[in-house]
Amino acid sequence: MNELYASPPPCGEVDLATRSGDKSGGGQFSATAPHPAPLRSPTSPQGGGDFADVGFGIYVHWPFCAAKCPYCDFNSHVRSQIDESAWVSGIVRELRYVAGLQDGARPPVQTIFFGGGTPSLMHGDSVAAVLGAIAERWPVARDVEVTLESNPASADAQRFRDYRMAGVNRLSLGVQALNDADLKALGRLHDVAEAKAALALAMRTFERVSIDLIYARPHQTAAQWRDELREALAFGTEHLSLYQLTIEPATPFATLARTGALAIPDDDTAAALYETTQEMTEAAGVPAYEISNHARPGAECRHNLLYWRYGDYAGVGPGAHGRLTIGDQRIATSTERLPERWREAVERKGHALIDQTNIPNADAAREHLLMNLRLTKGVDRAAYESRWDVQLEPARIAALAANGLLTADDQWLAATPHGRLVLNRVIAALTN
Repeated sequence: MNELYASPPPCGEVDLATRSGDKSGGGQFSATAPHPAPLRSPTSPQGGGDFADVGFGIYVHWPFCAAKCPYCDFNSHVRSQIDESAWVSGIVRELRYVAGLQDGARPPVQTIFFGGGTPSLMHGDSVAAVLGAIAERWPVARDVEVTLESNPASADAQRFRDYRMAGVNRLSLGVQALNDADLKALGRLHDVAEAKAALALAMRTFERVSIDLIYARPHQTAAQWRDELREALAFGTEHLSLYQLTIEPATPFATLARTGALAIPDDDTAAALYETTQEMTEAAGVPAYEISNHARPGAECRHNLLYWRYGDYAGVGPGAHGRLTIGDQRIATSTERLPERWREAVERKGHALIDQTNIPNADAAREHLLMNLRLTKGVDRAAYESRWDVQLEPARIAALAANGLLTADDQWLAATPHGRLVLNRVIAALTN
């Protein structure tokens, strides 16, 4: 299990309201438009597919949390005071700069994701200001998916209504555990009762809701996880993100693990927990569509699918990453991680991008393959090879298939459940 590629961006889901603007400017968010249309039929590309169908998204990073969880290596920071309007102003300025990079070729925005940190610490008018700035600079799809991550400890009925009115139509709730002792050990500020109350509130307010849970926690048994997952599935959310706990360097959990003060399940136990997860979600009608993400058919997180299909997305806010195609060139972007440095740079020059790097085709092809093979559907071989002018070697594919790590036919190449557990190894065997 420890060979899984870095955790994907989290995701959740809901109902929204937008209308597209004119082609030269952007759209205007409202709260009266119809619910977003479901994803295209299952025949639409889930791997490589027609790149024009992948879409374009925007990721907005809110870096602040009320407390730092000991397992977390995300770019999140605790501050006693936050000038929220100033931070939002910085995000708006950076959005304008990124839009300028695409000048003359701004695609319609299909997905927007507020991640963090804890975006549910933002006020509703701040979210509305960011969405308004996006609509001023880009055309916005009528069925745009707008996701916001929420911590149960900061769930609030009025704030949820404000998000809904601003245009958020999908909520991802970081429950993480359904056991008070484990929540405390994970450094969470909420208990199980608060998590359930926040979930009920979210499901009353939003049409699309996702929950996050972490498994392979210290001393967790297969029976305990089965009971917990059964309870989570009974909530009836259309989407679940179920992540294995990994010990990341430079976190308090890493220090505890080195000293022997923290013991997590061994690889065999973790693999068994993963297999239990796949079996139970499949039986409940929310099968895995990606290594750690499960949804009813048609309720997949579109924003995360955009990442895994290797589409284009802009990343704004401290520590945000992006992938843009400008002309024929694939470009990687990243911003200053430390919030104060990010804000100073934005005030000084209108953005805090520290990297705008052309990605060589060979590297882009490897990234694309790695992301696509996270998906249960896998990669469309012809589309992938055509896009990057590469040829996957049939002998290597055959060897991996013989070892039970890949399945392949004339169109699709997909990692098996076992192959997804050792995905880095599979990618190395295909490309090195």
